[in-house]
Amino acid sequence: MVGASSSSRCRGLSVPSRSLGRVQELHDAPLAPLTTFRLGGPATRLVTATTDAEVIAAVREADDAGTPLLLIGGGSNLVIGDKGFDGTALHIATAGFSLDGTTLELAAGEIWTDAVARTVEAGLAGVECLAGIPGSAGATPIQNVGAYGQEVSATITEVTAYDRRSRATVTLANADCAFSYRHSRFKAEPERYVVLRVRFELEDAAGLSAPLRYAETARALGVEAGDRVPLTTARETVLKLRAGKGMVLDPEDHDTWSAGSFFTNPILTDGEFAAFRSRVAERLGESAEPPAFPAGEGHVKTSAAWLIDKAGFTKGYGTGPARISTKHTLALTNRGDATTEDLLALAREVVAGVHEAFGVTLVNEPVTVGVRL
Repeated sequence: MVGASSSSRCRGLSVPSRSLGRVQELHDAPLAPLTTFRLGGPATRLVTATTDAEVIAAVREADDAGTPLLLIGGGSNLVIGDKGFDGTALHIATAGFSLDGTTLELAAGEIWTDAVARTVEAGLAGVECLAGIPGSAGATPIQNVGAYGQEVSATITEVTAYDRRSRATVTLANADCAFSYRHSRFKAEPERYVVLRVRFELEDAAGLSAPLRYAETARALGVEAGDRVPLTTARETVLKLRAGKGMVLDPEDHDTWSAGSFFTNPILTDGEFAAFRSRVAERLGESAEPPAFPAGEGHVKTSAAWLIDKAGFTKGYGTGPARISTKHTLALTNRGDATTEDLLALAREVVAGVHEAFGVTLVNEPVTVGVRL
């Protein structure tokens, strides 16, 4: 997918090519500005589509020509190689926010955190604890985005997508999306589906939030898990918690030049978790207990942040242009002049260190393009 850079690409030149209606098309276009990491080389061709029809036309054109295609929404979950992308990068910038009673429909290009704010203003619960998450609405079902006790799979009713295999627009009900922890059918088949629209069913709880499921949020609010609080209070509290961890984008703060959580929380079998606990006791002492959360029959989820910290990679770790955030061990950051290879070197160091210490292999959450961890 990724070809060698030309000299003009190395200089990051962006040369207009032509305009197809409202579709903007550029050649040798830098992709770093479209990502929250602000990393990655240029694309041979960058197309920006603002309607579903334009998205479908661009995808079909690439497929008919056999051209590699990279889909970009909010760029919050992408690690693009320094050589860039040898093909067509399609920036999905569609707009559409429709609220009918408690039913919300979002175009894939809608800014997610803005959409959450509007649902809270409308007095509807179900996604208020997902405030501040960067990226676009179209990415939420792909990753089954979740935080602070909520996941989009709990409120998504259906996803409209373009199926590149059948060359048709399809609508998948929630049960057909195969949602699981940070995973979905769309993530399992990345070359097949292009998300166009997402529909949610929210709750009118008289201005109150959904029952709080996350202990940290409940503690911050001084309530018990399962309680409800005013919607605006829940959203503002989550934003404050996220900001304290460098998880709210701020162009002036390099601690936020990241993809949020770089690693997913490991899910281990009961046997793997027992072996892991033994390693913890050997390294940290018999009284040390690693975090453990139910993850389905015969499985336990533990904390990637805890693993990273206890393996010696503390907040602010690193001396180069890519470092662990000073606010949260799960965020790997670009301090302003990093390259993708700088970031990957840090990520590999963390993965190797955690595995050596505890026998657990961390898995990256962001999608890698033209590179491998």
